[in-house]
Amino acid sequence: MDATLKAELKALILQRIEELEPSVDARAQRSENVELDQAKVGRLSRMDALQQQAMHDATQARSRNQLLRLQHALARLDQDDYGYCSECDEEIASGRLRIDPAVGLCVECASKLQP
Repeated sequence: MDATLKAELKALILQRIEELEPSVDARAQRSENVELDQAKVGRLSRMDALQQQAMHDATQARSRNQLLRLQHALARLDQDDYGYCSECDEEIASGRLRIDPAVGLCVECASKLQP
């Protein structure tokens, strides 16, 4: 991987980390358990609150996972292990890395994992 592409991808990774960190922190601070006191709210309101909490938790988990993937990619970049497929050790296409700089598999290996 040439130095220009490496610098471009590092900047992209850092930008995405910078975008994700505040939202992950804010979601963690806002995370509260749903109040299930039947005297205060009706059954449908409780179901709606539970659904909203489940969606919030899923969004937070996806954001945390993406943040971890980006941090791992940044570590691989600093160790000169970035840009190579973790399965076949072939170079990952630069276009694929620009779309998802945290990707760790080439297209061929990723397609083998899809059901």
